[in-house]
Amino acid sequence: MPLALVHARFQLLETVRIPVAIFGSAFFPAAAMLFFVVPFTGEDATAATYATAAMVTFAVMSANIFQYGVGVAEDRDKPWDPYTRTLPAGPAARLTGRILAGLALTYLSMIPVVVIAAVATAARVTPVQFLLGAGAVAVISVPFTLLGLAIGYSLPSKAAIVVAQLVFFPLAVGGGLLTGGPDSTPGFIKAIAPYLPTRGAVEVVWAATTDWRTDPLSMVMLGVWLVVLAAVAGWAYRRDEGRRFA
Repeated sequence: MPLALVHARFQLLETVRIPVAIFGSAFFPAAAMLFFVVPFTGEDATAATYATAAMVTFAVMSANIFQYGVGVAEDRDKPWDPYTRTLPAGPAARLTGRILAGLALTYLSMIPVVVIAAVATAARVTPVQFLLGAGAVAVISVPFTLLGLAIGYSLPSKAAIVVAQLVFFPLAVGGGLLTGGPDSTPGFIKAIAPYLPTRGAVEVVWAATTDWRTDPLSMVMLGVWLVVLAAVAGWAYRRDEGRRFA
């Protein structure tokens, strides 16, 4: 774990030196909160709470897909990355450190969403629900971390940027993240949402912060996505490792 923390510190320092990277991951969820939540559900406590949870999921997805998808692909183009792979610490410490750094940036990207919800909407949660929601964020970051790693280790940086963007918005819209709560989801989105990881993820946050009961289909599909994305990310990493040391 100490070696993983060293790698996490390195990743965070690299990111902090380019503040626009942090600003970018926080901007889109905050903008979506201001444009989609505050004007339409801000005065309804229940609706605003559901919508805020959706925006938190949006922030988690944004931070992880771009942090890992684009960040890993860019790091692979730098001479430093092949060098770190030769160090005796092994890949576990490096990947764990990257994941810890990404989780820290995920929580940072959520701060504007939470602040906007607190001051501009009627959304309210108890202290226990707030803590459960914070824990849920760590849980739902896993599939999006794996998705980002799969993109980052599979593609060169220029292609990774495009693919991350192409994947991001369909998942957000298809999972119902931009429609607020579960009752405001259009019929077509409601039909496809349970099969997407974004729906399962937002339902985990809803269950933590409200009295929502998760849909079994969404939870099963979220588990399926976890297995598939883990397999793809592992395959992409091994393939990249093999190419570099062949």
